[in-house]
Amino acid sequence: MTDGFWRIDGDDLILAVRLTPRSAKDGIGGLWRDEKDMSWLQVQVRAVPEKGQANEALIRLLAKRLKLPAKDVLLESGDTSRLKRLRLVGRAERAAAMTEEWTGI
Repeated sequence: MTDGFWRIDGDDLILAVRLTPRSAKDGIGGLWRDEKDMSWLQVQVRAVPEKGQANEALIRLLAKRLKLPAKDVLLESGDTSRLKRLRLVGRAERAAAMTEEWTGI
């Protein structure tokens, strides 16, 4: 990744997300830094991390906030981890601009 939590890959946007399942409410915002000083966008969902429910909730939440079809938000890695990489298919520039608002940068 870059020093941010996203990068552009062709027409797609790759997001680095740190997911917190079983949260009191669904939400997006803030950054978390790992031990390698990489940035991850923090996302919370109410769903439990069982049978892919939290991943599905994450995809639905991002798609809704970015006004994308859920089929255009793909989980690239991190199926069973808190740290995930998601691909937003198409509209990379618009999605990048919107995600900056979530971090308070």
